[in-house]
Amino acid sequence: QVQLVESGGGLVQAGGSLRLSCAASRISFSINSMGWYRQAPGKQRNLVADITRDGSTKYVDSVKGRFTISRDNAKNTVYLQMSSLEPEDTAVYYCYADESFRSRAWGRGTQVTVSS
Repeated sequence: QVQLVESGGGLVQAGGSLRLSCAASRISFSINSMGWYRQAPGKQRNLVADITRDGSTKYVDSVKGRFTISRDNAKNTVYLQMSSLEPEDTAVYYCYADESFRSRAWGRGTQVTVSS
């Protein structure tokens, strides 16, 4: 199972932007979907966006038009560009990777805090 390391979280004012990155520990040609979940305090972890190896994307309605997911297959890295951030986006963001014949790998999470 690959190890995932997230970076790019932090504190930002409402309306600002942040870019999250998630890099896999090794190159794997069998990683299919990669993506991001988030978990706010006292709430369950929910999908934010995901992207397949061929670039098909999916977003939760609340972030459409504000967040963009992308990936670099050569580096097995997935990115989440977040713009027009709102206090409701405050959460711990976790990346994941689905690799063939292996259980889902998760990162440890990165905190995103949006102040009003």
